[in-house]
Amino acid sequence: MSSTASDATKASRAPGSRPPGWFDRWFQITARGTTPLREVRGGLTTFMAMSYIIVLNPLILTGAHDINGQRLSLIGVTTMTAFSAFVATVVMGAIGRVPLALAAALTVNAVVAYQIAPQVTWPQAMGLVVIQGLVIVALAASGVRTRIMNAIPRDLKHAIGVGLGLFIALIGLVNAGFVTRRPDAAHTTVPVVLGDGGVLKGWPIVVFVVGLVLMIALWSRKVPGAVLLSIVVATVLGIVIETVAHVGAGWGLVTPSVPDKVAQLPDFSLFGQVDVVGAVTHIGLVSLVVFVFTLVLSGFFDAMGTVIAVSDEAGLVDSNGNMPGIGRVLSIDGAAATFGGLTSSSANTVFVESAAGVGDGARTGLASVVTGGMFGVAMFLAPLATVIPQQAAAPALVLVGGLMCAQARNIDWKNTEIAIPAFLILAITPFTYSVTSGVGAGVIAYVVIKAVNGKWRQPGWLLWIVSVVFVAYFGIYALETIAK
Repeated sequence: MSSTASDATKASRAPGSRPPGWFDRWFQITARGTTPLREVRGGLTTFMAMSYIIVLNPLILTGAHDINGQRLSLIGVTTMTAFSAFVATVVMGAIGRVPLALAAALTVNAVVAYQIAPQVTWPQAMGLVVIQGLVIVALAASGVRTRIMNAIPRDLKHAIGVGLGLFIALIGLVNAGFVTRRPDAAHTTVPVVLGDGGVLKGWPIVVFVVGLVLMIALWSRKVPGAVLLSIVVATVLGIVIETVAHVGAGWGLVTPSVPDKVAQLPDFSLFGQVDVVGAVTHIGLVSLVVFVFTLVLSGFFDAMGTVIAVSDEAGLVDSNGNMPGIGRVLSIDGAAATFGGLTSSSANTVFVESAAGVGDGARTGLASVVTGGMFGVAMFLAPLATVIPQQAAAPALVLVGGLMCAQARNIDWKNTEIAIPAFLILAITPFTYSVTSGVGAGVIAYVVIKAVNGKWRQPGWLLWIVSVVFVAYFGIYALETIAK
């Protein structure tokens, strides 16, 4: 517990002071040195940072067809994306009592849409998502998931936090268009460039830069709600620019314009459209194992890395880097993945954008209840919820990503047994856009280095098993080829 939270706890117990009410005690608001207003602000910031998923997830899922050529309803997936995030995030906040928000996992929905769905029907594809969630729930309930998290050395947990910080900062820069992919046709080994062809141009970049500069300035001045305020100002600026200059498609996914209508009725027709039996019986054994293995490993370690990094940033871990109540949090994450399959919105997972809310002061589950509530409102106000352009929300990811990199000071860089695995986590996580790949490379390197130095017992049997699993994950193509 941080010194601020400790002081707040002592103050709440001072003679003559009024004891905290049940609401305060349940969310541990005073104990964590925060206030309801700060939690509400943090919850709104997290929602704004991740609201793009309401637009992006439907585009990904409806952009693919199943084995019968069927496509999912755009309105239906939009409703289910918001509904699923609403339920999962509120449960995480009210029961998990941590500032972690959940929504459709971008590491999973593309696999579901473009690898799994073309070989099965949509209900069967979502059946596999349900199976993935149930496996993760079983691993969490049995304590295996918690033991794996606790087995990872403290320094590597810090490395995961830094790697995630670099990752979300890169996401922010890419979403804003400040960094773009260089087309393969250029025949160059440089994968990304500044802006458009090496130069910054266009009004959307102006909105991003203004938002980022304003956010850094307000943050440096310790202005309350600096992140949220900057997102609102940048969004308004974007709306004004679009109204005057008619930028159009240059904004990317979301065009910041005043919507024609504020509300629309949600479509719940996709809820419950799941065929678990068909998913098991109509897919070859090898394909079934590969699909479930890929989904489970991605969901398992992506969420684990995010939980470690965000909870550490929020000061919710002990001196060993372990988080009290982590078993409950991980069980909810697994259940949320299952619920995502039931709603046909793909598996839910903890979002890295939760760090934006933490950066704006969120420390308790109340912030997640607020974030989830906003997703609930978004089901009915989807046109209004999709006004925030990525250029307005991206500065939050860049700033918070940079702040998370401060954890690098806690890594023992003089110890090669730690430094090399830590570096691999830092580098591979953002470069591959995958927390799972970064954690996997770090764990394998840590175990191998310990072994060659004659300390093969030190990692413990659990990390040895995990490293073998990661070797299979990286070699999944070869294993699948051999099995065929």
